[in-house]
Amino acid sequence: MKKVDLKKELKHLYNPSTKEPAIVDVPDMNFVMIDGAGDPNTAQEFQDAVETLYALSYAFKFMIKRGKTAVDYTVMPLEGLWWTDNMRQFSMENKDRWKWTVMIMQPDYVTRDLYGEAFKQVQKKKNPPALSKTRFESWREGLSAQIMHIGPYSAEGPTIEKLHRFIREGGYKLTGKHHEIYLSDPRKSSPEKMKTVIRQPLQRGGN
Repeated sequence: MKKVDLKKELKHLYNPSTKEPAIVDVPDMNFVMIDGAGDPNTAQEFQDAVETLYALSYAFKFMIKRGKTAVDYTVMPLEGLWWTDNMRQFSMENKDRWKWTVMIMQPDYVTRDLYGEAFKQVQKKKNPPALSKTRFESWREGLSAQIMHIGPYSAEGPTIEKLHRFIREGGYKLTGKHHEIYLSDPRKSSPEKMKTVIRQPLQRGGN
């Protein structure tokens, strides 16, 4: 049986340098997504969304492994887009105002038809609370800058500032939504060793 590790195949997108930011062009990729709002540390809505995304992603994996394609691939990490309606109110100290999209990238083997089949399967077996909020879509992030953050989520500030400074000094401006990719499981990794990709879409022509 063929085995695929998409994180390795897409190393330039999922394993950036910890030292210096780099610019990447993120292509169209398929995601299963859920939108929500509130502090991710306390909102039940967020926990329900994460549980649902993983339930669907593992359903895809096992359906493909047992199907005609017969490929065993690694489920991709959780990703999050973060913003507020007024970005001046986007604060690490007040996360209640945050809006978010949590998502997991899916390989090309996962089609819209397969999503429909997996949805019914997960609904029958577990029926997680956020299942009805899921959507499957192709999304292109495009030109972005990114860097790897090592450490707890609460200590991301300096890494984010470094990334934003790199963008502005390069003659670009920030656009889109703050993007994080969570490579470590906080239940298994010590906070100081956790790896998080910090990504920011950009446009040519700084302010």
